[in-house]
Amino acid sequence: MIRLLVVDDHLIVRAGLKSLLADYEEFTVGGEAASGADAVQMVRESDWDVVLLDISMPDMNGIEALAEIRRIKPKLPVLMLTIHPEDQYAINLLRAGASGYLRKECMTEALVGAIRTVISGGRYISPELSQQLATGLEDKEQKAPHKQLSEREFQVFCKLARGQAVSEVAKALSLSVKTIHTHRSRILEKLQLKSNAHIAYYAVKNGLLK
Repeated sequence: MIRLLVVDDHLIVRAGLKSLLADYEEFTVGGEAASGADAVQMVRESDWDVVLLDISMPDMNGIEALAEIRRIKPKLPVLMLTIHPEDQYAINLLRAGASGYLRKECMTEALVGAIRTVISGGRYISPELSQQLATGLEDKEQKAPHKQLSEREFQVFCKLARGQAVSEVAKALSLSVKTIHTHRSRILEKLQLKSNAHIAYYAVKNGLLK
């Protein structure tokens, strides 16, 4: 049986969660707290399998309570359940040690799935947040300075990064030394670098020589 501590300053929310989870024999809401301070005290005094924690509460908000719970019981899964949009809090709370982040209007199946995920040691984020993160990574990649390089400039860049001399690059690409020098100058300008050593460092740092 998975013992849950439900933390929310609204009685109707706590009652609603307790009612929803009553349909699942594997779960039991063993305790309720109406503030972050009460939640921290209950974590100190009893053992729980998962904490469902709201953000906006009196005395001690959920963010402060999360930090204190992490200090007291670092391995206790804490699932943030709140009205706040994911893009406002989710990433920072996950970095702060939350095991997952859910909106209160989520479907019961999502809540149950999230609890099962964090109890097994995983971290839960919604499909919507996963897509936001993926899109953010793609945007970041597209904005990378080396994306400004032409195909030929990137060829020259890679060869210089591997330590080849300008004359060697020219021979390998069947181009004149002067042309390679021109490409090199454009590469340095676009990437705001100063030397071949900086080119090599940039390439290694960004995993471009794999």
